[in-house]
Amino acid sequence: MGPSLVLTTLFFTLLLIITIYHKADALKVVDPTDGFVSLPLNQSNFEVQRPYDVPVDQRYSYVDGVHKMWVFKTDKPHFPTSNTNPRTEIRIKGYDYSSGVWQFEGYGYVPSGTSGVCVMQVFGASLHATTLMLRVYNGALSYYRNPVIVPNIYNRWFKLNVIHDVESSKVTVFIDGVQVFETDGRGGTDHFFKCGVYSQDDASYRMESRWKGIKILKKM
Repeated sequence: MGPSLVLTTLFFTLLLIITIYHKADALKVVDPTDGFVSLPLNQSNFEVQRPYDVPVDQRYSYVDGVHKMWVFKTDKPHFPTSNTNPRTEIRIKGYDYSSGVWQFEGYGYVPSGTSGVCVMQVFGASLHATTLMLRVYNGALSYYRNPVIVPNIYNRWFKLNVIHDVESSKVTVFIDGVQVFETDGRGGTDHFFKCGVYSQDDASYRMESRWKGIKILKKM
């Protein structure tokens, strides 16, 4: 093996090591709640929004600490005069915010077959209704319609942390302790968190998501 070939081999070996190191660093598991304070929550903080013409227990259940929400593509909106799509969502009450650094944490589960649906959102923006929507299309979790954040989210519990820094206008998403996405905020002066199922374009007939361990945190 000549000197030039040795040097070339060493160069590509070093390049491979650096690439592996950076990928490992990018996938580093962290605690997104470090530096945040968990705020008290009880059932009064969970407002269930569901189709206005059905009882709540026909679209929502709470058993063994799990909030299960489902909706059908043909359902009515959540109040008679609304022009929005069908939904069954938990709207976090008592912690609306207009400044500061806030965080949503929860364990989510989306069964296969659920598609064309928003499963979590940061409500409020200047020129839009929302600052963030996390949607599911054919098993992929995405920021609005794209980009895809997690290619396959079906049939497993995942830990979701969403941090909204209002002053810095940044939104950061963690899945299972790994930062998977960051984007700019969208302005607005009144924000709150929601999770559940909210029908979007190309929706499946039945949509469902489950949530447990929901926390609201704030950086003090």
